[in-house]
Amino acid sequence: MKKSAVAVVILAAGKGTRMRSERPKVLFEVAGRPMVNHVLDAALGIRPDRVVVVVGHGAAEVRSAVRGDSLFDGKVVRFALQKEQKGTGHALRCALPALRGFRGTVLVLSGDVPLVGAETLRTLAAAHARSGAAATVLTFRPADPTGYGRVVRDSRGALLDIVEDRDADFETRTIAEVNSGLYAFDAAVLPSTLRRLRSANSQGEFYVTDVPRLLRREGIPVGAVRVLEPEVVSGVNDLSELAAASAVMRRRVLERFLAAGVEIVDPSSTFIAPDASVGAGTRIEPFTVIEGGVRVGRSCSVGPFARLRRGTVLEDGASIGNFVEVKATRVGRGARARHLAYLGDADVGAGANIGAGTITCNYDGRRKHPTVVGEGAFLGSGTLLVAPVTVGRRAVTGAGAVVLAGKGVPAGATAVGVPARIVPGTGRRPARGRR
Repeated sequence: MKKSAVAVVILAAGKGTRMRSERPKVLFEVAGRPMVNHVLDAALGIRPDRVVVVVGHGAAEVRSAVRGDSLFDGKVVRFALQKEQKGTGHALRCALPALRGFRGTVLVLSGDVPLVGAETLRTLAAAHARSGAAATVLTFRPADPTGYGRVVRDSRGALLDIVEDRDADFETRTIAEVNSGLYAFDAAVLPSTLRRLRSANSQGEFYVTDVPRLLRREGIPVGAVRVLEPEVVSGVNDLSELAAASAVMRRRVLERFLAAGVEIVDPSSTFIAPDASVGAGTRIEPFTVIEGGVRVGRSCSVGPFARLRRGTVLEDGASIGNFVEVKATRVGRGARARHLAYLGDADVGAGANIGAGTITCNYDGRRKHPTVVGEGAFLGSGTLLVAPVTVGRRAVTGAGAVVLAGKGVPAGATAVGVPARIVPGTGRRPARGRR
């Protein structure tokens, strides 16, 4: 295999007891996506030869989340099981069978570092390759180093040791530089070194942080490289840190859309998922939520207090207003739903007007059903469309009309009442020869 080959191991087996939840820590969401999926995206962004995700607590749930990632590649991504959580060194040992036959650099990442990006991983891999070291530790200087393993260097700046916070003495705890939990290793040294790990520490666990120490004792070169932006490698250990990471991710996403020509009136109250797309010239009003997988065209308007859920597509010039929820629906060019409406599993034609309080009743208690609204249709305030149902091109419904499933409104017709009935003389073509 080529010398520049890179594999990635993502450690995602821990319980995360400080989250105060039975849910695996790596499945807590940042910007609408599980933390481990953000780490996976960064890993896949460097085009590795293989990725190994080590699962343990909630293994089935974590596997499902990873497989559901939009960038998941079953030919590259493999899973390893850590049946008992005995520390990060033990977790990395569990990944070795999935790395069998690999020769090159192994990047080891934590599944709870959601802000890491592909560029940081490239920097780590490149620094490791240049140094010729068998192991390279990525370090940083947080505002508060409490809880992090301290990086101990000698007088020349060479890495001596990594001491976990709980095992550090007072002097060691004064060190500001800490371990990020991201490493680069020469694959050839891992099997034998991991076998020599011991659990003689306060937790009785096998630490991956001991690997550089063991290598150094044998005279094998070990390096360390520091990142200048602490937020990109800051781990999430509790709900407060989760909220902080979410805020950073949201800011990054909004800055990207602002730079692309999307007008965001109040970024502090706007939420847009990283994998949503929004066209230039679109205006996003405050307290709007745009979830993952949503596509918004150019020159649209959304909000305030609007929610666009997964599967929604707004074509150019569409307008979604205050307190409108849209789910798995196409809203055609120039169509409008400006007030207090719900559109679910629907297809709304170009130029249609959805009146205030209109609801697509898409769920019958067992299944979801589609609603079709034709081009130029005008739905009066409080219209209820009981799916499956079709409102034809340029059809009209009166205020409060309830259009029952299977009944529909023909093109050009007007329907009023409960249940809705067609107004005589509408929706018909004049007979031949008559005016």
